[in-house]
Amino acid sequence: MSYKLFCMGDPLLDVQVHDNDLLTRYDLTPNDAILAEDKHQPLYDEIAQHPNATYVAGGGAQTAARGAAYCLPPKSVVYTGCVGGDDWADILRAADAHDGLDEVFLVRPDAKTGGCAVVITDHHRSLVTNHRAARLFHVSHLTSPSVAPLVSAAQVFYVEAFFLNHGLESVLHLATHASSTGKTLALNIGAPYIPVKLGDRLAQVLPHCDIIIANEVEAGSWATANGLPDPKDLPVVARALAMLPKVSKARPRLVIVTHGSRETVVVSSDAPDEPRTFKVPVLKDEDIADTNGAGDAFAGGFLAGYVQGKSLDECVAAGHKLASISISQPGPRFKWPKVNIF
Repeated sequence: MSYKLFCMGDPLLDVQVHDNDLLTRYDLTPNDAILAEDKHQPLYDEIAQHPNATYVAGGGAQTAARGAAYCLPPKSVVYTGCVGGDDWADILRAADAHDGLDEVFLVRPDAKTGGCAVVITDHHRSLVTNHRAARLFHVSHLTSPSVAPLVSAAQVFYVEAFFLNHGLESVLHLATHASSTGKTLALNIGAPYIPVKLGDRLAQVLPHCDIIIANEVEAGSWATANGLPDPKDLPVVARALAMLPKVSKARPRLVIVTHGSRETVVVSSDAPDEPRTFKVPVLKDEDIADTNGAGDAFAGGFLAGYVQGKSLDECVAAGHKLASISISQPGPRFKWPKVNIF
């Protein structure tokens, strides 16, 4: 089987609630993504018992992969990560299959599938992740008889930087394969803490990246961590990322910085002083269900266009359209019957 797009990340089940009080009691921040600390552990039991709790397939790369699969013909996208031998893993499998995404999970039967508490307030979301089984992924899965041929056949790879918490070796395995064979590696920075707490690991991967995706907070965090004077000047930050050393010369590097409903900024390393901006379609408040996974949906739509050889304008438009569809649904989901993205 020759999949065009191979994605790797932490398979998580999102448990979503709308509850402003939880932000205060668990010291959470809107529009943030953090790893669970000891003080957050009671949160998972609390939201599971919440009358408005909703269970949705999550994890940044898994959401992007589902989004890309939603846009593409069957057998175009495959996704890997580590799950436990439990009901939560079955929920993820069903959600992936529903959107046309094939998975090659590494299964740890005695472990629990990872989860993410999603506290939604107005149009904002705060994510608290407990990796559980996701941390048990091993690079040997990528070289196994069932997965290695998929890696060899794929032309585009997508990885979430969350994976750097535990899987640097696995990320570098895909990264060096991509850069040494002239294939495309796309990375989503994913959370503001990544450049701060995992900056050394991120720096090992960035030279292999052909596409870097971040939102304005994540890009600003990288800028601050690397000494840029104005982390809010997104074209300048994107240029700095684009001009980092690059291993493969097969193509210029694209840096894409989304900014919610504001313009998306794109800088290419072959024209670093010519940033491009793309307007985001305006949504009415009543059309917004929640924004959880909107950035990942953008990545999925963009990649769906990219693997088909679409123009940059078409890829960004597809990303914006799929993000709009996701925002209109509760959690990172997509409309059925399918909406034509292209």
